[in-house]
Amino acid sequence: MTDSLEKIRQTLHRQAETSGIEAQTAGTLQKMLKGCRPDSLFSGIGGQGVLAQWRGPKSGPSLLFRAELDALPMDERDSLLVHKASCGLAAHKCGHDGHMAILIGLAQHLHSRPLKAGSLTMLFQPAEETGQGAKSVIEDRALADMHFDWVFALHNLPGFPMGQVVLRSGIFASASEGLRIDLQGRSSHAAEPHLGRSPMSAVATLITELQSLAQTSTPLEANAQCTLVYAKVGEETHGTSPGQARLCATLRSHQDECMQTLKAAALDRAQAVADSHRLELSTQWRESFPATRNHPDAVALVEQAAERLGLSLHRPEHPFAWSEDFGHFTNRFSGALFGLGSGEKHPVLHHPDYDFPDELLEPGVGLWISILEAARLQ
Repeated sequence: MTDSLEKIRQTLHRQAETSGIEAQTAGTLQKMLKGCRPDSLFSGIGGQGVLAQWRGPKSGPSLLFRAELDALPMDERDSLLVHKASCGLAAHKCGHDGHMAILIGLAQHLHSRPLKAGSLTMLFQPAEETGQGAKSVIEDRALADMHFDWVFALHNLPGFPMGQVVLRSGIFASASEGLRIDLQGRSSHAAEPHLGRSPMSAVATLITELQSLAQTSTPLEANAQCTLVYAKVGEETHGTSPGQARLCATLRSHQDECMQTLKAAALDRAQAVADSHRLELSTQWRESFPATRNHPDAVALVEQAAERLGLSLHRPEHPFAWSEDFGHFTNRFSGALFGLGSGEKHPVLHHPDYDFPDELLEPGVGLWISILEAARLQ
């Protein structure tokens, strides 16, 4: 099974597509899933999402397992990988190809060993990297009448021993929000800056203000952060005093409540600076990720499943600083996002040298099967 899953994973890797345009990947998955004979198979969920369902003959809990479809907008054309992406505009540098292959392995298992009770829904979700996919799926009419007792998702984690299960109750992954700030003034000749309204000084002030946002707007015990990720003022020309500017920042917090405080403070600061420099302000929130909150009973199921397989467990003291849009699911249903170690020395996620380790495929499938057993579906 591992050799077959390696080929599946590498096929999905070659077909890498970025958020929202994962049509080829979704089509490949549909063909694979049809061969596993699910009771129901849907496509076009929340965009390019694919949903497959299996039902047992007896009543029991309803579970959802999620994997992600999308890749990152990274160029892999110079990679030495034999299975490098055929398109130079996308690459699976977060391991979503492996997450999908693991679920396909579970689908193969269910074809030969059907559920005894309850139901399982496999969701291959689009647009995780932009924070839009989970919300779009939940709002899709196809899920309007669906209820899940438990929802689960796994993510490979470099830096942890191969196959180690990483999980914690409460907040597992932080909330984050992307903020774009546009400042509009009036350009002028560089020899006559007094005849224009340059946003240059405003940008310098705002960069300082935003970088100190967490310290000045949240209490000491809060976990908050504001990172400037982009800034541009005018154009590279020596004869013109600029008339427009753009800044982008990422706000992070362990708690959704703290995030709301950060967002309000950021908008207040931006407006105050714009007003003081007589500039027009426009803002846009992008790539919104709620905090992913794990239910203790869902965590207990994963722990039980890991212990059955003899997998080591790690319970981090603090939530991870990165974000995952699976928080939209755990805000609506009881569930858990957990990590699966992909090697202590493995290249980190989003690194150009990262590639999902195929030796993690079999433990991943085994863990999903064990969770089904712990929930009494098999």
